[in-house]
This record gives sequence, structure tokens and C-alpha cells, in this order.
Amino acid sequence: MDLRCKTLLATFITFTLGGCNIIPGSHFEGIESSSNAEQYQNELDKVNIQLIDSELIALENSRQTVNRKAGKTQALDISKYEYRLGVGDVLTIGVWDHPELTIPAAVQRTAEFDGFRVQADGTISYAYAPNIQAEGKTIAEVRAELVKRLSRVIENPQVDVKVVGFRSQRTYVTGAVTKPGVFPITEVPMTLIDAINQAGGLTENADWTSVTFTRGDKTEVIAINDFYEQGDVSKNRLLKHGDIVHIARNDQQNVFVLGDVKKSGTVGINRYGLSLAQALSESGGLNENTANASGVFVLRKRDLEKEGVLADVYQLDAKSITALVLADKFRLQPSDIVYVTSAPVARWNRVISLLLPSVTAVERVDNLGN
Repeated sequence: MDLRCKTLLATFITFTLGGCNIIPGSHFEGIESSSNAEQYQNELDKVNIQLIDSELIALENSRQTVNRKAGKTQALDISKYEYRLGVGDVLTIGVWDHPELTIPAAVQRTAEFDGFRVQADGTISYAYAPNIQAEGKTIAEVRAELVKRLSRVIENPQVDVKVVGFRSQRTYVTGAVTKPGVFPITEVPMTLIDAINQAGGLTENADWTSVTFTRGDKTEVIAINDFYEQGDVSKNRLLKHGDIVHIARNDQQNVFVLGDVKKSGTVGINRYGLSLAQALSESGGLNENTANASGVFVLRKRDLEKEGVLADVYQLDAKSITALVLADKFRLQPSDIVYVTSAPVARWNRVISLLLPSVTAVERVDNLGN
């Protein structure tokens, strides 16, 4: 069990022993110290509290629809892509009607073996055309130079140039993919999505939400899930030599289910997401004899410094059949805390005040990890 989970469990053990009762909108009950009450009230002022109802689900759905529409940006333009040769690339060169200038194919040798390799000084040499600059040039540019040189000895030469060995440029795909490795940059443009597919696709334990993309000394985290789910092609990239695409594991894609459930612990979020109903089901459901179905809470950490909000807290009254449908529609996010109370709902503020330290603890653990 990792440090974060231990911290959460310790917090909620304290909560459970307190035997608190809660009710939305109430003030503090059973808190003897006025200073503690004032502290709790200050903390509650930084918390957004909402009921999980049809209105909230409709609002979330509308936000997702807006995000999908916003994500459909202009496709990646690769129409002007041209491969430029580099040191180590191998070419084959043929001149029509002049077999004496073409190396004959051999049974035991490949075209790459018999080809013309771009040398360390960036040049290739051909009959009647020595020291042609090839590095940084396109195939069309090299062909044009060959035609120019050969025209001195051959009338209207018809020259064919092909790359048979792409050896100068490569990109790297690492992490949770089926076949991580080194992939050559070729005359066919390769995008970030292409590279992931060439690596066999993401594994079951891969983080489907994002990839880390490194080019030179700059690294960015790309929300690749926006591409798969919303068609946001702006998340794609045209890869260049030296680019690194890293897929992390989904170890951090978890929610914590605690309180009066049959099996508390972590529940993983896969690429298809996780609903509140699924998380409770994975935990064996509520304890029928002791759990309070009206007291199902979801605690979601926010950025206090940037947003001025410490956490969002959502409450589900799971006593009704309608609530079960709502629970299936409510999507959880990584590091959400699902808590099921045992006592009747009577003192809402007290529960929230006891939940808040877990948010602070998670934030401290995150900061230590960074």
C-alpha cells in the first residue's frame, strides 16, 4: 500500500471513530472548542458542496459536449512534408538505358548493401558525379543535381533515385506500449499517433489520458485521450529526429473507496473511465446493515492557490432507484475519494471538516513526489 493510501486510511479511521452525523447546510454540532469551530468554518468556506442530481449530470454532459466541439480543430497539415537526407541514409541510383551505370542486383545482396551511403561529410559519389551534397537535401534535389552532372556526358539522362535505407533519423517510443523501441523517420510522415500504433498500441496498464512528448530540451504532457475520445487532432504531432514519446503506467489513475463498504481500497480507472456506481460495485457495495445510503460522498481535490477552492464535495442519496442511475452517470476522476458513512445524516459540516485533512495530505504527498 502506497503512502497516499495509508494517509487517506488514517484520516478516515479517525473519521469513523468520531461517529459523526451530517446534514447538508447545517452548522457545527458537538464541537466544544469555539476556535476549532471557527477553523472548520474557514475550511468549509473553501469547499464547493453539490448534490448529485439530474441537473448536475446534465451540466457535466453539456460541458463534455462543448469540449468535444472545441476539440475538433484543423487537422495536422502534412501535405508539404519532405524527407531530408542525413548521414547514413542509403540510396539506389539508376539511369534509364544505361545499365553500365547501374549496379546489377545480386542474389545474395540487398539493395541497401549495394546502395550509395551518405558519407560522414554529407556527400555521395556516383559515376561522372563525385561529391554530391546529399545531407539536408530532398530526393528531388539530389536527383536534379545528378541530372545536371550526368548531362555533361549523357544526353537527357533519365535518373531514378530512391532511399532504400533510412538510417539517419529516428524517434523513440518508450513506456507502456506493446513493443517499445526505436522507429526510423522515413519519407512517409510519422505522427505521434502513428508512432504509438507502430509500437503495437498502448497496453492494458497504460495511462490512456496523456503522453509525455520530448523534443530537444522541451517536454510537454499531451492529453492524448482528447484525441481518442473527442477527435481533438491538435493533440497530434508530426515527429522529427530525436523526438521521444513516453507512455506512463496508469498506477496513479485510481480512486479511493473508503468508509462503510464491504471492501475498501483503491479502484483503477481504465481507458473507458469509471463511474461512481462502478467504483461502489468494485468495492463490494454498501454494507446493508450499517451503511447509510444517504451518506455517499465524493471528495475531489482542487487547486487552492489558483482557483481559491480546496475541494469539491458531491453527495449522493443512494436510497432511491433514481440515485442508482445517477451514480452510473457520475464520472469519477483520478484521486477522487469516495466515502460511505455509517451514522444517520445529521452533521454535514463535521464530516466535511474531517474529510478536508485528507485533501491536504494528498497535496503534500504530491508535492513531495515532485
